[in-house]
Amino acid sequence: MEIRPKSSKLLLAAITFEKSLPKAIIKVKMINNFLIISCIGKDDKLGLRINKEFFIYKYKKKENNRELLVSNINNFLNSHKVILDEKFSIIVNQGPGSFSATRISLAVAKGLVISKKIRLYGYKDEDLLEFNLKNIEILMKNKLIEKKLIKPIYLS
Repeated sequence: MEIRPKSSKLLLAAITFEKSLPKAIIKVKMINNFLIISCIGKDDKLGLRINKEFFIYKYKKKENNRELLVSNINNFLNSHKVILDEKFSIIVNQGPGSFSATRISLAVAKGLVISKKIRLYGYKDEDLLEFNLKNIEILMKNKLIEKKLIKPIYLS
C-alpha cells in the first residue's frame, strides 16, 4: 500500500525537507586517531587511538575525576606525544549518566574542538558494550556515532 500526498506541494516539501537534513552519521574511514572520553560518573575512562595503537587510562576510585579531567587528558595526550590537529577526533559519551559528569566531559571536549579545530562525535553509553578498541570500532561500523551531539541524556 502506497500513501501519496493529495497535492504536489506536499510532495515537494517532503523532498526538500529530506534533502536539507544534516548528515549526523559518519563513516568509519573518517576516524583514525581519536580520544574517547567516557566520563558519566561511573567507571570513568579515557581511551586513545594513535598510529593504530590503543591506550586506556582508568581513573582511581578515590580520584575526583571531574575536577581533574582537563589535566588528566593533557597528561594522557602528552605521555603519548599526541598532536591535536584537523585529522584528530574526540568521541565523547553522551550518557545516560550523572548530570555534572556528562556536562563537564562535553564542555571539555567542546573546548578542545574550538581551540584545536578537531572533530567531535558522540555516542550513547548503552551502545558501547565494553570499553576496548574492538567494541569502539564496532560502534563506528554500526554507525552509532553522531556528529550532532549536544543532546546529552541524564539520569534523574
